[in-house]
Amino acid sequence: MWGMPSSPRPVSVVVPAHNEASGIRRLLDLLSSGSSEREVEVIVSCNGCTDETAEVARGFQNVVVVEIPEASKRLAMQAADEVARYGVRAYLDADVAITREDVLALVDALDDVTIATGPERRLALDGSSWTVRWYYDVWQRLPQVREGLFGRGLIVLDPKGHERVRGLPMVMSDDLAISEAFTREERKVVSGAVAVIEAPRTVRDLVRRRIRIATGNNQLDQLGMRSAVARTSVGDLLRIASGSPVLVAKVAVFAAVTGAGRVLARQRIRRGDYTTWLRDESSRR
Repeated sequence: MWGMPSSPRPVSVVVPAHNEASGIRRLLDLLSSGSSEREVEVIVSCNGCTDETAEVARGFQNVVVVEIPEASKRLAMQAADEVARYGVRAYLDADVAITREDVLALVDALDDVTIATGPERRLALDGSSWTVRWYYDVWQRLPQVREGLFGRGLIVLDPKGHERVRGLPMVMSDDLAISEAFTREERKVVSGAVAVIEAPRTVRDLVRRRIRIATGNNQLDQLGMRSAVARTSVGDLLRIASGSPVLVAKVAVFAAVTGAGRVLARQRIRRGDYTTWLRDESSRR
């Protein structure tokens, strides 16, 4: 069980949700269970929903529901910020599974130096094809993936961290932009707090994710918001491949999927389309 500081801080958990009726109940069940001694305000910010997401969320006691017409994660976060009561903010993807206790562990890890925290990630790959599993076996070994706060489904910010994030431009790769806004000393992955991330089931859906990532990375590069350490280098892949003959094959799969995503993203980049969200539906249960 997580230890609690002498003066535990309350937290506002913001859950941007676009057509997440089929899976958000699982997350809200987890956030509603456990110790009731800590103040945990949960705000589901429905953006451009055409399903029953808002109705499902309203079925949970003490969950605040905000609705905006635009399908925009960043605008959903801003709308929730306007009603949030607490200075510590947790921004949590609706399709992630994490317990209330683990969210509070991330809050308790904040201190004078650490102003942004994230959980360990556990990828749910049971239903994924072997190609997808091979891709993620390499991806999880990348140094920037191990150390950064992106791709974890949850980032917790203290008031100073939140103020810094509020000043960021609206970008597609919001979690990478947030991670890059903090130095290694200012951000921390909290050991033992785990978020379960649903992986794509098929290569087609994985490539859709990669198109979105390549488009978002290009946008960050144009804005000067992505550092060299946040990029995948040939050296990174060679070091991973040197581990075993099997990893050589897995790195080849990783490179092929990443390359396909970049090629297919070029048309969107030429159009300046940094808003169309290619969502992987196969991972939503």
